[in-house]
Amino acid sequence: MKIAFFSATKTDKKFFEYHSAPLLLEFVFLEAHLSATTAPLAQGFEAICVFVNDDLSEAVIKQLATYGVKLIALRCAGFNNVDIEAARQHGLTILRVPAYSPMAVAEHALALMMSLNRKTYRAYNRIRDSNFALEGLLGFDMFQKTAGIMGTGRIGLEMTRILTGLGLNVLVYDHFPNQQAIEYGAEYVSLETLYQRCDIISLHMPLLPETHHIIDAQAIAQMKKGVMLINTSRGALMDADALISGLKSEKIGYLGIDVYEQEENLFFEDHSEEIIQDDAFERLVTFPNVLITGHQAFFTQEALTNITQTTIENILDYQQHKIKHERCVLCD
Repeated sequence: MKIAFFSATKTDKKFFEYHSAPLLLEFVFLEAHLSATTAPLAQGFEAICVFVNDDLSEAVIKQLATYGVKLIALRCAGFNNVDIEAARQHGLTILRVPAYSPMAVAEHALALMMSLNRKTYRAYNRIRDSNFALEGLLGFDMFQKTAGIMGTGRIGLEMTRILTGLGLNVLVYDHFPNQQAIEYGAEYVSLETLYQRCDIISLHMPLLPETHHIIDAQAIAQMKKGVMLINTSRGALMDADALISGLKSEKIGYLGIDVYEQEENLFFEDHSEEIIQDDAFERLVTFPNVLITGHQAFFTQEALTNITQTTIENILDYQQHKIKHERCVLCD
């Protein structure tokens, strides 16, 4: 089977070629993001493999079906960029990687927390300039502070384990409580209570209609002055304009994000010689208490190995008509 990889990087090529060597699979790696413009590149392929910011809207799905594509293998967990109903109507199978390394994402969220708190990113630049002054680098003890975790799936659960282990008081929110979180020492509370009591809030939720802009002006107004907000899930969980207002008013004391609502036009590319046209993003990077990384929370050797192996297994299972239910986006 020939599979076209969209949004492919050198790292993707390295991992997939290494793990597919003994298999009868032919991979063609394309740097282009999938869109209505680039969809014709899928002609001649029965399957394509895509990433988080590839466009799988109704128009693109229809094009792919016309070209004879039967399988879309997502090398990621989220599928909010996929028009599920259009895929169903055109008979395309969509498989994903439901879990690759919750530790990778949770540990990156922790890194954002600690870097923002102790301002290590600012200290690093100061030392390179031979500036050893400590003014402006004051942090706080995280021990016994109250952290809120929104979403207790695999990643949120790992975040709970880490933060309770560090001695924080952990409050959690989820429509579907997880007994393991309670065993770790966390307490399930309402969203309002979490907002009001937490010094640090970390988001680990999927992007759904009901979670879109769950962090908005109204939510921020309920939070403690100087709250730390961390988002390693999906950019659209947060309203960027509300974040800017919260930072300007100092209601938000620290902001760490690995995702951004309009990231498909920014992340995974080198824009260093361009003028960024996203005014909200450009405003965010001007704040000294904002730390942004470019969707790298998943980017560990272990996570990429799991993503690669699961994606290849998905393709082989499709060939052999053995679809894994938990990996099939369209399974009922």
